[in-house]
Amino acid sequence: MQWWAVAELAVGVALSIVVGVEREFHGKSAGIRTCALVGLGSALFTVVSRHGDWLLPGMTITNVDGSRVAAQIVSGIGFLGAGLIFVRRDSVRGLTTAASIWLVAAIGMAAGAGKVDLAAAATVMYLLVMV
Repeated sequence: MQWWAVAELAVGVALSIVVGVEREFHGKSAGIRTCALVGLGSALFTVVSRHGDWLLPGMTITNVDGSRVAAQIVSGIGFLGAGLIFVRRDSVRGLTTAASIWLVAAIGMAAGAGKVDLAAAATVMYLLVMV
């Protein structure tokens, strides 16, 4: 087993849970479970894309482009976030929830890329913005 990869997944989930706790504390949608799952999925996709030889034995590093997976995570989460935004008359609701889901995906991607310090810094910055 690749313990370093499991550790990166754990960091991605833990930091995503921090965001989810803040969301639930304020009674907003997309709480702990949603944030944890988005962060875990993003971290896992990133870890696997970094080490594509797990999926494609015999391929060299020049045949694997992890940035393509990262781009698909960004667009997929954007699609998911769009479903969280509601427009009713002159009122728009869900923008911050959609943005937080998008950020949680980025936090998971950073953790999955081994940039734990960057993921932690983004989580702290999120908390500062939300205060």
